[in-house]
Amino acid sequence: MLNIKELTKALKQVSEEKGLEPDKVLEVIESSIAAAYKKEYGERGEMVKCQVDQKTGELKFWQIKKVVDETTVRFVEEGEEQTEAEHESRGGEGGANEEPKLPRYNPERDITVDEAKKMKKDAKLGDEISFPLETHEDFGRIAAQTAKQVILQKLRESERDSILNEWRGREGQIVSGVIQRFERGNIFIDLGRTIGVMFANESIPGEHYRSGERLRFLVLAVQEDTRLPGIILSRSHPKFVMELFRMEVPELMEDAIEIKSIAREPGNRTKVAAASKTAGVDPVGALVGQRGTRVMAVNNELGNEKIDIAEWSDDPEKFIANALSPAKVERVEIMPRREARAYVPENQLSLAIGKGGQNVRLAAKLTGWKIDVRSQTAPDEVQEGGIAGTLDAEDSGQIPPVEDEREDIAI
Repeated sequence: MLNIKELTKALKQVSEEKGLEPDKVLEVIESSIAAAYKKEYGERGEMVKCQVDQKTGELKFWQIKKVVDETTVRFVEEGEEQTEAEHESRGGEGGANEEPKLPRYNPERDITVDEAKKMKKDAKLGDEISFPLETHEDFGRIAAQTAKQVILQKLRESERDSILNEWRGREGQIVSGVIQRFERGNIFIDLGRTIGVMFANESIPGEHYRSGERLRFLVLAVQEDTRLPGIILSRSHPKFVMELFRMEVPELMEDAIEIKSIAREPGNRTKVAAASKTAGVDPVGALVGQRGTRVMAVNNELGNEKIDIAEWSDDPEKFIANALSPAKVERVEIMPRREARAYVPENQLSLAIGKGGQNVRLAAKLTGWKIDVRSQTAPDEVQEGGIAGTLDAEDSGQIPPVEDEREDIAI
């Protein structure tokens, strides 16, 4: 008989530490005691179930048998069993073309429909029949070790399932975490009940991280095929910028405006194209905020990464001109094959191209157009670094999905 006071205390402590329901923890304990009973007193293949009376601490045990027939199991006679064993020892016949066989009838875990109906009149195929077993509480050392292993394994599985249920469907959301450790260029972040990982290529270039520092991250993916749920995080993904704006701009949450595309070179500069979905709402003004407070809040989280906000337009000429801001564009000439020439005043040329061609490069990514920036006073002259195009779909300015493929990692 178990000490109920101690059991209740243990259930409460484990459920709080692991974030599990007390009933789930009790179920784990009952499974482990059943495993120990089977180890000490049961037969091979036997299914044993245990129940703990939470009022008295009394243990009850049952043998479980499943109702079967010839459609679900194979009934092998004594003579056939020997022949089958020899057949299997030779590797079988027929090889890959041989049809898969049904599992063999095992009297320790199976019961026929006719036999089951003698005990339970309405028994049917697939039902489980319980047979009371003699109660034992004096488990041996090996059985106790088995129980301990089952408890640890079941608790890990239950905790993993609980964490997965908490994080499943949270891809694309912003979370807050504390930097825990660094390992081979990857950064591990304490998220409370689990640990997230930010790979080196998902960090912002030039950003320095310190253990114990609390930061925000974008949830890229939740991996379920690792020992613990792998929460993959990012600070360099374009959608991180969009979700930061969503936290600061009520108009985005209310669907009055929308971010149509983002082009980003993490740690350096980002361009955002926004459109209004409600008459009278200025999308650029909404993102910038009064005296720039909203864009400044996002800017501070990104380590002073420059942010340009342009108004999106269905008109390619207008959209391309807006995307090249802060430079002033005099006119845009649309060419075949999704190419465009933007003509700017001479004194705006360096601003339109940007350092190392960054401004025109980001504008091309934002719009999805190949852009050729030229001086209005010398329209036939090709400017150095003044041409930028989209090389692939990822550079089209569309915000890429957060379920990007990442290498698996066991945390």
